[in-house]
Amino acid sequence: MSGVDGSQDLRSNAFKIGYRSDRDDVVQDFYTPALNCSTEYRRAVGYFSSSSLALVAGAMRDFASRGGKMRLIASPQLELDDIADIERGYAARDVLVRAALRTLEAEDDVAILSGLGFLGKLISEGSLDLKLAFVTDGNRVGIYHEKIGYFRDTHGDVVAFSGSANETYSGLMLNFESISVFKSWTPSDAERALDVVESFDALWSDQTNRLEVIDFPDVARERLQQFERDWGAQPYQIPETLHVGVAKTQSRGLGVLEVPRGLEPRDYQSEALRAWLSNRGRGILKMATGTGKTKTAMFAACQLARIHSEREQPLVVVVVAPYQHLVDQWSEEASGFGAHPIQVYEASSRWVPLVEDALGAARLGRVATVVLIATNASFALPKFQGILSRLDMPLLLVGDEAHNLGSAQMLGALPGNATYRLGLSATPERWFDDEGTAQLESYFGPVVFEMGLGQAIDRGALCKYNYFPRLVELDEEEMALYADLTGRIATLLAAGHGEDAPPDSPLGYLLRQRAGVLGHASGKLALLERDVDQRREDWFQLVYCAEGSRPELADAAGAVETQVRQVIRLLGKEVGVSAHSYVAGTPRMERRALLRRFESGEDLRFLVSMRCLDEGVDIPDARIGYILASSSNPRQFIQRRGRLLRKAEGKTHADIYDYLAVPQDGLPAGAFELERRLVQRELNRAVEFGRLSDNYPDTLRALRPIKERYGLMDM
Repeated sequence: MSGVDGSQDLRSNAFKIGYRSDRDDVVQDFYTPALNCSTEYRRAVGYFSSSSLALVAGAMRDFASRGGKMRLIASPQLELDDIADIERGYAARDVLVRAALRTLEAEDDVAILSGLGFLGKLISEGSLDLKLAFVTDGNRVGIYHEKIGYFRDTHGDVVAFSGSANETYSGLMLNFESISVFKSWTPSDAERALDVVESFDALWSDQTNRLEVIDFPDVARERLQQFERDWGAQPYQIPETLHVGVAKTQSRGLGVLEVPRGLEPRDYQSEALRAWLSNRGRGILKMATGTGKTKTAMFAACQLARIHSEREQPLVVVVVAPYQHLVDQWSEEASGFGAHPIQVYEASSRWVPLVEDALGAARLGRVATVVLIATNASFALPKFQGILSRLDMPLLLVGDEAHNLGSAQMLGALPGNATYRLGLSATPERWFDDEGTAQLESYFGPVVFEMGLGQAIDRGALCKYNYFPRLVELDEEEMALYADLTGRIATLLAAGHGEDAPPDSPLGYLLRQRAGVLGHASGKLALLERDVDQRREDWFQLVYCAEGSRPELADAAGAVETQVRQVIRLLGKEVGVSAHSYVAGTPRMERRALLRRFESGEDLRFLVSMRCLDEGVDIPDARIGYILASSSNPRQFIQRRGRLLRKAEGKTHADIYDYLAVPQDGLPAGAFELERRLVQRELNRAVEFGRLSDNYPDTLRALRPIKERYGLMDM
């Protein structure tokens, strides 16, 4: 059948019952022939872009010349800020106007602009009318996600359709799409075709429950007509490179995680990633400090984000880190991978609305990936736990310094609905807590990849180093206190207390006091002064001080002076070099400023720390370290060594000075075996540090006297 002007009508086309991208060209096989023989085109879609409007313009030229009229209902592409504004009380219409204008203003492709200019002409002539639709629910807004439409010819016949394609370039041309088709003249299809017509007409007249349909904003309409004046004179063709402009437009605000251009995982990071993925996205990476665990985790998140993007599923990434400065570092890293991370710490009134907004946007399909980075403390709060418990999207939980999550409180906070679980730690084994270690592995999964410090140095992930142990004998006063503590320790051991006592037990307390005597031995400062005086012209130097103060010893005023204060005074007044403390009480902003000054290599030669540089702080330029603290906790000395071995431009090796306090001769005979075991534990660090150093023979010579005294030559 043909129309009165000789043109074909809808019945003259052999439309199939459906079209699918694996066997059809949806645009050429369905949309174009239907549009070519219709006088009405009605389309309601999830969202549109400026490039899709430009794409429609090519077929619309002939359609409009025959008097055809198109009506289009769509949702604008809302970004996180748009959704947040609406949910905080801004007028939805005003925000939608902003979003529509942003869609049009984003383009700079000449071909697209000329197409938009032609659409402006169609609007001026009355051939095209547009409206915006959105879901309303109190002060929240949702996307109108339905996709229906129909064509009508001069005879009143209708071809209706519904399916997956949006009115976007990728929806029409690039994605894998399918649509179902209903012809009004076919008895089996007539009722469905009529239902689509009635549904669209109800939408257009704003008669659909839970939806609000508004006129296309005048300011956006005027902008299209301005395109007509600016670009309409240029001949319009559908550009072959249209997808370039589309990719730029569609990526706005979507939170897509992508590996930055030019960044490739190191071979061992790829091995770690493969091992974790092959274990169904669960497991612990036991990687030496400084080998790039954070980047490895981001590579994993990108891989998962890509997989779920192909499934049109959002991904939620939650990173848990022990300290605020680590949250800041993670945020900076994640931003480099295209994320817009939300930091979860301090006042919940600040981060709760941001988290809720981001997750709401993900549920609406407006954000591909949500990245939340929380301190351990904020992660365990009831407010954040409530948010996690309601998550109905794929979740990746990353535990940074995962050993910290093995306490009863933190284990209880780990979400059971986490689809993927990644633990990161150089030392995932918890000190004196085998049960906590086992429960960590039960939650995250086993260690799926391990690279120790020796491997990291051999594979070039960390730099080589020299190790210089310094043996320091206790003075008379320190020796008296040390002997008293040793005797009390021996009494508890004789009463049946185990040597591996937990830190909060009576024996654990005495052991900490004894370690305090060793850590604060006054002779360490004299040796430190000698060593730093020889390196006074060098930059990038760290001093790790003992915690607290020397047990039961105070100055004349009764105030206890910390080793940090003693070292700062020594460096500044005695040696005459620039130094600054970096401790728990140092404000966050000051910490950042100190790190910038330190890394410049022009201002601050020394950072003097007490624990705060143990975990996670990224200071790769540090090249010389002085360890005054006495700790038998392997995690602490492994972390401190790792700080110094990170690779940096111009850095070929590191030097580590380690000050080991030892008792004088003369302990009671009955205490010798106990003391031998305790000294052996103290020397474990020195043996471990020296074993992988470039100057291991020097380490053996330096330790020989103390090893001979206690019969430890086999260490």
